[in-house]
Amino acid sequence: MKILSVNAGSSSLKFQLYDMPEEKVLLSGLMERIGIGNSFYTIKVNGEKIKKEKELNNHEEAFKVLVEELESNNVVDSLEEIKGIGHRVVQGGDYFDKTVVINQEVLSKIEELSSLAPLHNPAAVTGIKAAMHVFVNAIQTAVFDTAFHQSIPKENYLYALPYSWYENYKVRRYGAHGTSHKFVSERMNEILGRTNTKLITCHIGNGASISAVVNGKCINTSMGLTPNAGLIMGTRCGDIDASIIPYIMEKTGMSAKEIDNAINKESGLLAISKKSSDSRDIEDGIANGDENCILAQKMYVRRIVDYIAKYYVEMNGCDAICFTAGIGENAIDTRRDVINELSSLGIYLDSEANNVRGKERLISTKDSKVQCWIIPTDEELMIARDTFKLL
Repeated sequence: MKILSVNAGSSSLKFQLYDMPEEKVLLSGLMERIGIGNSFYTIKVNGEKIKKEKELNNHEEAFKVLVEELESNNVVDSLEEIKGIGHRVVQGGDYFDKTVVINQEVLSKIEELSSLAPLHNPAAVTGIKAAMHVFVNAIQTAVFDTAFHQSIPKENYLYALPYSWYENYKVRRYGAHGTSHKFVSERMNEILGRTNTKLITCHIGNGASISAVVNGKCINTSMGLTPNAGLIMGTRCGDIDASIIPYIMEKTGMSAKEIDNAINKESGLLAISKKSSDSRDIEDGIANGDENCILAQKMYVRRIVDYIAKYYVEMNGCDAICFTAGIGENAIDTRRDVINELSSLGIYLDSEANNVRGKERLISTKDSKVQCWIIPTDEELMIARDTFKLL
């Protein structure tokens, strides 16, 4: 059965076509600058990567070009072969705790939740509607980033704010990256050969979050109402004293929108390093003795260690710590710095094993009380699996 995984951005369309249940990738690609001019796309088929320039005015045109590529590369003989299309949706609120088949009611709810994910949910809706117009017979599903976190207990997802804010405005912890945390925790359970586990999954990229997962269920996560909570990230500040915001507004006259832009797009590694939001640039700066880059890395690592320690105590121990996503999979120095800070818990790094990028590997020593692993994430595959199971 052929399943298409889709991740639609406001001006992009990422896709991967699978033959299920074998999980064989038949075609993958990314379309960029949709609707903003000078658009182009790259596809990978039969091991060959191809880049093409093509004016794409909207997502429906992008899907039609995808169909052309599927047919011209003999990936499908007919659209009827594609039985399901799974869409990544960032915010499902507390309405969706699992992947669902999309109908008008589901689509309306995703649109309604756009206020909680203004950059992501509208783009997902655009992608869903476009896919429905092009793939008229395929079953469309919504795979929510927040669904995996719906098992978090109330004492962990509520804020100590006026209760009416939760009742009337749904102010609570929702988390994000749930599809990745689910994939990584399931893979770690496969490696350990059991499901009665306590895991700490660290999705560390430009956006970053850490989750505590017990017996396959998430019990806590670092992101909150929005993705700007928890860890220091590329341009997001993460946890701060909330009173900083009215204080700076009073001192500078900045509007709420300007403050929101500052804490989401002008903070994090970018702000402290005064150089870049990219961890690779930070590493280069550290190598050259740049004091701001050194400080940024120390703060970045400290916040990750804080959350790992918090969840270790909350779960009363841990079987494995998993590093995933762009930095987690590839930043050798960051993994080293984090694990070296955990020695008081009896966790020790195997430096030789850690000297790798993007490969699944055990990177803790044999005498470490907790195993530490690199587990490359695959959100597209998780979307395909969930869609296949529904079908």
